[in-house]
Amino acid sequence: MSQPISRRKWITGGLTVGAAGVAATQIASRCGLIPPDSGGIWGPGETLTYAAQRVLTSGNSLAREFRPGQISTVAPVSGEPPEDFEYQRLLAQHFAEWELAIEGMVAKPSVFTLAQLQQMPATSQITHQACEEGWSFIAEWGGVQVSHILQAVGADAKAKYVVFYPFDSAWESLDMADALHPQTLLAYAMNGERLPTRHGAPLRLRVARQLGYKSIKYLSHIEVTDSLKEIGKGLGSSSPEGGYSWWAGI
Repeated sequence: MSQPISRRKWITGGLTVGAAGVAATQIASRCGLIPPDSGGIWGPGETLTYAAQRVLTSGNSLAREFRPGQISTVAPVSGEPPEDFEYQRLLAQHFAEWELAIEGMVAKPSVFTLAQLQQMPATSQITHQACEEGWSFIAEWGGVQVSHILQAVGADAKAKYVVFYPFDSAWESLDMADALHPQTLLAYAMNGERLPTRHGAPLRLRVARQLGYKSIKYLSHIEVTDSLKEIGKGLGSSSPEGGYSWWAGI
């Protein structure tokens, strides 16, 4: 039978883990790998997870892609479309007047219609939308790479994040490594059809290498920035404001 752990061992072990967390945070800081939600009691863990993932996936590793026959017959969806007046107006007009504004640290602040986005080089992927709450499925997503959009507007090389705002109170952001990743899309199609309303029409973010809540729906505008401290509560997105991690890599 194992012996009970003494109070001294508990304290010593806690100090050891704490020291390791501080050391890891210091190393991550020197490498510029501190996530925006690095504060608080869980901060060292968030930092270690983010920094380790960034090191392990630094070679632009790809999320698994599937065959057409593996597409899910049911694509569960969480939440209802925004009740925002402007969104409902655009929805009633089948998004004929919808536009996506891109601003911030860009050489050419721009506004794109859905038709203009659809005329850009298109790409598609059949990937798994992973959700820890059970809204998981495999689908084909079609759209334009975020990297292409950033190139088109002349994103500043000093920018660190891309922030995605929908028509509701949620918002998300990606660091440049994920924003420029070839599987990160602005998706306007799903399974060969126009993106369904409840899946984010007319345009949603699709981040294949992170959990589903990062693929925010109902996009209205995008901001390129070098800091997230003055946006919301400064945690990088509305996700950590609700108890989730900013970094949601899979």
